[in-house]
Amino acid sequence: MQSAPPKPGASPETAALAPPGAAASPARAQPVCARQPGWQAALGVTLAMQTAAAALGQTLPVVAPVMTDAVGLSPESIGYLAGLGSLGTALFLACGAPVLARLGPVRTLQAGLLLAAGSIGLAALGWPPVLLFASLLLGIGYGPTPPAGSRILAATAPPQHRTLIFSVKQAGAPLGAALAGLAGPVVALRLGWEAVCILGLLAGLAVATAVQPWRAALDTERDPRRAVGPGALFGRSNLAAPFAALRLHPLLMPLALLSGAFACLQGSLFAFVVTWLVGKHGLPLPEAGMIFAVMQGAGVTARLVLGWVADRSGRPSLVLAVQAFAGAGLAALFALAPVGTPAPLLGLLAAGTGFVAASWNGISLAEVARVAPAARISDATSGVTLIVFFCYFVAPISFAAGAAAWGWTLPLLLIAALPAAAGLCVVPRLLRG
Repeated sequence: MQSAPPKPGASPETAALAPPGAAASPARAQPVCARQPGWQAALGVTLAMQTAAAALGQTLPVVAPVMTDAVGLSPESIGYLAGLGSLGTALFLACGAPVLARLGPVRTLQAGLLLAAGSIGLAALGWPPVLLFASLLLGIGYGPTPPAGSRILAATAPPQHRTLIFSVKQAGAPLGAALAGLAGPVVALRLGWEAVCILGLLAGLAVATAVQPWRAALDTERDPRRAVGPGALFGRSNLAAPFAALRLHPLLMPLALLSGAFACLQGSLFAFVVTWLVGKHGLPLPEAGMIFAVMQGAGVTARLVLGWVADRSGRPSLVLAVQAFAGAGLAALFALAPVGTPAPLLGLLAAGTGFVAASWNGISLAEVARVAPAARISDATSGVTLIVFFCYFVAPISFAAGAAAWGWTLPLLLIAALPAAAGLCVVPRLLRG
């Protein structure tokens, strides 16, 4: 299946956001009226928004031990909140293409961050039904970051450095989580977990405002007449577009499946590691938050290093294959650490796991942007990311149920095995691509 070329005068990315088979109309697309910024400015905007959105998304997991105790929930219930957040992200990825087309990528990122900030502020009310609703909205607010960021960078990144630039942008995810892990537990113990939510609200407002100067230059291809009503958002062609895009190249589905396996491991670790360190290993909350931050910091470093390696090697898929098996092994060692393991050793295991198991995102998205037709990059990115966030949704909820039934170790080992299992199935196809 090949996408039809856009009509003369239509931008590729405007065509990318139209339903398959529908050509973008040049009369409806906003004319380019400003010089396209360089890739450095585009990267700065996407990195800032990714970092802020990720920090908000990890706010509840890093204060989970005190929050769940305060509101009368079981410790493993943080998995249900994390799963709802991922479900919200998947909802945006499935339906949000018309919004992205109408507003443009920067405005859509701003709107998402404002929604996420408001949601984390709402969570401060501390009523369990409100926490569930806020988690869903928080995920919807995070939803624009993959397709909008890919749209901006695909248009500006030099091809010879594409994987590294995508990896730098994706490094904002563990960077934001590390900031949440460093600040959240300390603020929660001194001022209460609700204060952490209010701090997140203010930070989100500040970052969404700070990127405004670049909005006009980066949103030149938006279509202000694009319909965004229920019919446009939930129409069959719009909902089918991300999944149809996965058939546009034989490498896209293997990338999606391997990325989904990584997501199961990463999502479960990020949701539960603080609670696991406090509940099983008896660490104080700030120390557990520090180890969480170490894991995230290793992921930041790895996304830069492995993105560079992937570009230099010319075989990004081979780098992903190595990560699948190495990440599974290190995560299993982390899961098997016995009670009484010194905190520095736990931190070292967390760093190793974070380095290889939480640094796949940028390489995967860069490969999607490389192999997908130019006019369907946003749809292909949404398709792969939909599978990823479905796994982010299912894995923490399944992990929570498993932890309640069998304790921590067995669910951690099962989650750790998934990247290796997926690697055995899809790596041969990736290497042929």
